[in-house]
Amino acid sequence: MIEVLPQFNSTFSIDCILFGFDEGELKVLLIERNEEPFKDWWALPGNLVSENESLDQSASRILHELTGIENVYMEQFYTFGDVGRHPQGRIISVAYYAMLRLGGDKALKPISNYAKQAHWINVKELPKLAFDHQKIFDQGLEKIKRRIKHQPIAFELLPEKFTLTQLQNVYEVILGKKLDKRNFRKKMLSFNVLKDLNEKQKGVSFRAATLYRFDKRKYGKLFGKEISF
Repeated sequence: MIEVLPQFNSTFSIDCILFGFDEGELKVLLIERNEEPFKDWWALPGNLVSENESLDQSASRILHELTGIENVYMEQFYTFGDVGRHPQGRIISVAYYAMLRLGGDKALKPISNYAKQAHWINVKELPKLAFDHQKIFDQGLEKIKRRIKHQPIAFELLPEKFTLTQLQNVYEVILGKKLDKRNFRKKMLSFNVLKDLNEKQKGVSFRAATLYRFDKRKYGKLFGKEISF
């Protein structure tokens, strides 16, 4: 006789942190909720995992429904399961994050009534967030602060062609401190992963700077090499 085992009921949610860089500011993507609890509050894009989908599938669906953004690679970085984090019961949230170049075809247009709107907001000007989303955001920011020191995530935020000043701005904004211009440039160029394009900025009122491109192939040979400030 086959023993009939009890069925477990579990509730999981996904919360997404998308970082972008624009005009010298690090930004995060938030939605304005249109349902209780926390109706009219700003929050990270998030919702419940459906019964017949994987966590990765759920993350892609939720991001698309709440922001209109799709085809973005996101990575899991932490799980949040404090008792009482959700007023309707015990819900464990798996957090994902991604880095995006702002602009282009990534228009923000929620396709679900769950969100009124989606908007990129400067991380230094965050409103009060729903649930424990401030804690989730803080954890995500610490994650990219650690990663930027030894992995080339800064280039995910920049246009394909960029100046050394733009690159330094990304590092300074994420790390939260000023870096010596001369030492930064010397160190970055010494890694031999920046390709000089023999081009200058166009349409600027100041002295045009040299444009570079990140060389992924060369970086592959330096994988794991710490970039420490």
